[in-house]
Amino acid sequence: MPVGFLISASELWYLIGTGGAPRIIDVRRRDVYEQAFGLVPGAAWRDPQMAAEWLPALDRSRPIIVACKAGHELSQMIAADLRGQGVQAGILAGGYAAWAEAGLPLTAKPALSRFAPRSPSLWVTRRRPKIDRVACPWLIRRFIDIDARFLFVDPPEVLGVARETGAIPFDIDGVEISHDGERCSFDTMLKLFGLESEPSLARLALIVRGADTARHDLAPEASGLHAISLGLSALAGDDDHGLLERGFGVYDALFAYLRFASEERHNWPAKAA
Repeated sequence: MPVGFLISASELWYLIGTGGAPRIIDVRRRDVYEQAFGLVPGAAWRDPQMAAEWLPALDRSRPIIVACKAGHELSQMIAADLRGQGVQAGILAGGYAAWAEAGLPLTAKPALSRFAPRSPSLWVTRRRPKIDRVACPWLIRRFIDIDARFLFVDPPEVLGVARETGAIPFDIDGVEISHDGERCSFDTMLKLFGLESEPSLARLALIVRGADTARHDLAPEASGLHAISLGLSALAGDDDHGLLERGFGVYDALFAYLRFASEERHNWPAKAA
């Protein structure tokens, strides 16, 4: 995906939640960052005064978007430096001020500090994922930490592995990120990270809940997600990470459908244009 020097808030939001999203670097000054509620989904904060230390280690395998408070000198100097090194880099036009003006969601910083204080963050759950344990990693990689790592182990070992490695356990009894009554771990994660009010994610949560808890009446898409998820699991066998790779494509497509195509209808025979 070619990147121009400027990308609008709406253009960046359309890329977030897809496998082709750019790497987003938040370079607001430390005092501004510390007082802020949240980050653009998927962004990682870096201290602009320490840029000489972290810029050389920055992963350049995908385009980079730099965001500061208002799109002025901080983001522009770093993007210009990267572009001078041949990196596809641009800035969020208008910065966080433009993002707020567009009414776009932010990932809650308190939850990021608790569950993903460093990148790559590490998460652990039961092996042989099917629905919720694919949806949650998708949410993490697309909206929380683009570099997150996942461990899949036998159910009795999840908490022990979490203690040994510092990984965040999820979708298992007795942990914070798990089912809450009729709500799934995906619902819990959306709430914790302040993303449950985003309309397409809220709709996706309903579909995941319906598929994961045998409540296909909750959303017409739940039956389809249930069938596809079980089919992917049967094909993947013991390859949990291979299943994630295939499953992420399903959730990318489902999220795109909810954002851009949910009103589209198909009929046969096709009418002439």
